Amino acid sequence: MTLLERTKANLMVNHHIDDELIEALIAAAKNYAEDYQHLEKGYYDSNEMTPVTEQGVVMLASFLYESRDGSTGGFWGDNTQAPATAFDTINRLLRLGREWQI
Repeated sequence: MTLLERTKANLMVNHHIDDELIEALIAAAKNYAEDYQHLEKGYYDSNEMTPVTEQGVVMLASFLYESRDGSTGGFWGDNTQAPATAFDTINRLLRLGREWQI
């Protein structure tokens, strides 16, 4: 299953209208993962993601899609702590693939 398919399944989106937007959000999420994990830009273009990193990317792309109008969307729509909770979870997932440096 591709990242686009996984992200759309996570979002419960079954149309193709927003595929270009979701692909752009996936690219941004991959870039975020590479930065957070101290990897070179484009690392995930030629290297496989671990399942944990992939889940973090899917979650971040989904969060960005649901919040694209500047609001907190989706499941956490009525919770003002949603962004902090989402990023805490995403960062915990990405931390497992982090290249630790001194």
